[in-house]
Amino acid sequence: MAKELTNMNENKTYKRRTILKALAGIPVLGFFAYETLRKLDFDRNKKSIVIKELGLDDLKAPEVISGAEGKKGDLLRVGFIGFGNRANQLSNSLGFMHPDQIKSREKNGTLAEWLEQEDLNVAVTGICDVFDLHAERGLATAANEVRPGGNSGQNLPAKRYKSYQDLLNDKDIDAVIVATPDHHHAHITSEAVKAGKHVYCEKSICRTEEELYEVYDTVRNSDRVFQLGHQITQNVIFQQAKEIIKRDILGKITLVETTTNRNTASGAWIRHLDSDGNLKPGDENSIDWLQWLGSGPYEPFTIDRYYNWTKFFAYDMGMLGQLFTHEFDAVNQLLRIGIPKSAVASGGIYYWKDNREIPDVLNAVFEYPEKEMTLTYSANLASSRPRGRVFNGHDANMELGGSLSITADWDSTRYAEQIKKGIIDTDGPMISISPGSGGDVDAITSATEKYYASRGLTTTNINGRRVDVTHLHIKEWLECIRNGKQTSCNIEMAFEEGVTCVMANKSYLEKRRVEWDPVNRKIV
Repeated sequence: MAKELTNMNENKTYKRRTILKALAGIPVLGFFAYETLRKLDFDRNKKSIVIKELGLDDLKAPEVISGAEGKKGDLLRVGFIGFGNRANQLSNSLGFMHPDQIKSREKNGTLAEWLEQEDLNVAVTGICDVFDLHAERGLATAANEVRPGGNSGQNLPAKRYKSYQDLLNDKDIDAVIVATPDHHHAHITSEAVKAGKHVYCEKSICRTEEELYEVYDTVRNSDRVFQLGHQITQNVIFQQAKEIIKRDILGKITLVETTTNRNTASGAWIRHLDSDGNLKPGDENSIDWLQWLGSGPYEPFTIDRYYNWTKFFAYDMGMLGQLFTHEFDAVNQLLRIGIPKSAVASGGIYYWKDNREIPDVLNAVFEYPEKEMTLTYSANLASSRPRGRVFNGHDANMELGGSLSITADWDSTRYAEQIKKGIIDTDGPMISISPGSGGDVDAITSATEKYYASRGLTTTNINGRRVDVTHLHIKEWLECIRNGKQTSCNIEMAFEEGVTCVMANKSYLEKRRVEWDPVNRKIV
């Protein structure tokens, strides 16, 4: 590599002398323009050498795997249990959109992108929600004939069910999407599997150990296909990160740092007010409050508790259940770390002085002594400064979000010679992959790429066009149902995630270090 750079420098020097003679008398601006072009050309050659040296010159973006072709007899009938904001997004990814959204997308120019989405050959035939307004929206969404692929003609009538039990008892529904508040996830999933339904369940899978064991045993001992809602694994860049880990570009990884940063009321789960500060719709006449509470303790109805349920431990684990679950899944999918040996969590309510129980600042440390690795999670709901998701290796670190960047460690063993010769610069990324580049590897990170890297994107770039990663995740679930295969976020992955989150939640609540007993399979 050093010889290649030497020859490259000699050629550049010769060309530079020749061109400088020709530039005599040209204004200074012309000289600087030439110097800029010369540096860009040098950088392009340099980065090509670096990429080739690392063995990443063949790291290309994967193409869409064709499937769900809509063959005769292959139609799947899907029911929604819960139809709030997330279910609305899931229905869009499934291929169904409310008429109001269609009009809105027509105005802002984003409808064409959705219409290019693959037809998954499904029909939404059941809607269950305890809120009349949400149920009505679900029915209108299911009935809308504006569909990706030009409408396959599979518009079966959708029925509203007052209870999820009634929906599960319907033999004409093949699979369900569970998008309720978290305290219903485990039990409804278990009941759905017992009723013979395939399940796509939003995270988190549970709140407690008891809920987790119930759903794990039920799904594991069945032939139903289960998928947990972690769509980041479908991102092309995430898939390329897996290959980078496989090729040991980072060296030995001993620390992974994950973070969450938000600084808005909505980000802190204060969502019962509209944009004008008025209470959102809903009362005891339009919401089946007792069914919403489920097996949780009785509480009088309030619009605050209905919309902002994430603030209370009876319904969720706060940042652990809503946000860390995504972080853990990303790390576990890449490194297969599984359940930690121990967990310690601390934090408090330091900014949002309302009636919440969950902390707005949280730090958790998970130890993996057998893997010689530590996973950390640091979350703040009162600061939006991005801190990223970083895999710290002995030779390099990788920051992974919507983009990917790899920076060599200045004390690296593997890259010591290249760093000494100036081939690799430790002041900035030696490798970057951006969502707009079609997944091509680049050695220069722009300001735009850094912006994307600090955020978890909802789309990926495949074959030159943007694709919704939730659509790809649901598509995988449907294809596994049709072909009898295993999903990427299967019940084993869900169990490992569930144990890890419950460990941290238990540590926070009990103010102590907790451990996982792998023999008796319980938290101690």
